[in-house]
Amino acid sequence: MSPSRPRPELLDAVRAGDVAALDELYAHLYDALRDAAQRQLAHRHATLQATELVHEAYGKLAGRPLPHLEDEAHLLAVAARAMRQVLVDHARRRLTEKRGGDYAPTTLTNQHLGISCPLDDVLTLDAALDRLDRLNPRLRQTVELRFFGGLTEEETAAVLGCTERTVRRDWTKARLFLHRELVPLAA
Repeated sequence: MSPSRPRPELLDAVRAGDVAALDELYAHLYDALRDAAQRQLAHRHATLQATELVHEAYGKLAGRPLPHLEDEAHLLAVAARAMRQVLVDHARRRLTEKRGGDYAPTTLTNQHLGISCPLDDVLTLDAALDRLDRLNPRLRQTVELRFFGGLTEEETAAVLGCTERTVRRDWTKARLFLHRELVPLAA
């Protein structure tokens, strides 16, 4: 069941940087955001929980104007990017801690989407996404929306303003690029 449409004046207030309006819109979309976060963290022994991921992503968005916000799907896309940034920040913090201890290696995976990346390699994934962005920003956006945001092909197409067929093609290209970037060549 999809949530009802937010009031247009609520979106206008969020665009202007109204934190109370962002709170209300975020609460309106909270279930969808939490579902996306759970998909990101599913089948992992990560120290970060879905609720924490959603809240930290909110922290990145709160208090800053979002002038280009078009609708709730666009906010989900912006939140997906914020979740990616949170995961990268989390990986950076872990890399600064002493090696060893009782942490277990963790894999960031979405088995339904065909990408897997050890959590310690999120920084490598982030760098690969930056390279992909320089080649084709829409491919990077597709990865963020599908992998980090957990959006369907239909939802991704709506956010990007293209067809589902284009999303499928872009998703295939992006996964191929990331596979080449992340999997070392056999010697």
